[in-house]
Amino acid sequence: MKKIKKLDPENFEQETSTVWSYPKRGNWATHNSKYRGNWAPEVVRNIILRYSEEGDCLLDPMIGGGTTAIEAKLLNRNLIAYDINPKAIEITKDLIDFEIEDNFDNKITIELNDARNLSKIDDNSIDLSLTHPPYVDIIKYSNKEIKEDISSIHDLDEFCEQIEIIAKELYRVTKKNKYCAILMGDTRRNKMYQPLAFMVMQRFLKVGFALKEDIIKHQHNCKATGFWAKRSIEYNFLLIMHEHLFIFQKT
Repeated sequence: MKKIKKLDPENFEQETSTVWSYPKRGNWATHNSKYRGNWAPEVVRNIILRYSEEGDCLLDPMIGGGTTAIEAKLLNRNLIAYDINPKAIEITKDLIDFEIEDNFDNKITIELNDARNLSKIDDNSIDLSLTHPPYVDIIKYSNKEIKEDISSIHDLDEFCEQIEIIAKELYRVTKKNKYCAILMGDTRRNKMYQPLAFMVMQRFLKVGFALKEDIIKHQHNCKATGFWAKRSIEYNFLLIMHEHLFIFQKT
């Protein structure tokens, strides 16, 4: 088990507005940016602190690079962490293998599982679900052997159909009046803007969630930004430099 010198962020303050920006993402505990597309720990910490209490049961059905698991351990929350990709499970287990001085009794369960099937979880048992899904096939997280991975889907409507299945499951397992947080970005097709985030938002509203907050998160240090900056001038389009963090509530 690793011994970590820096377990807490420096100068951390909870967000109070609907615009969040982190030019320098945090690197406390075992956080890192090696897993492409993982969300910033500042985002996860803000969600957990505002929408849950110590000892609550959290769920991240697409754990990816393990950010949620690290924060759940540091903030004394129980967590069920799933992913369809065995590599993500391996990475997450390694990242939470560290010691903390506080005598927390929280439980973190990390298992290989598809987010579209949460049958192991009882109805109305989760205090907060939070996750950062793939943005269609912009980043493909699995090889061809995992055909069910939603990061292999190119068609926007088909992607949203699969997201709706996930949304239904998240609604079922979430306790009444509790929360579900989803970070989602937009994309372009044939130079035209595609509001993927709002398409996903509509699916969550369709299954019964109410929209508590729509937070705009500024994107920084995007890969290949220099290349696309030149293209944006040449072909007359703007770079997408924001994401939507939707906070839903089961009312």
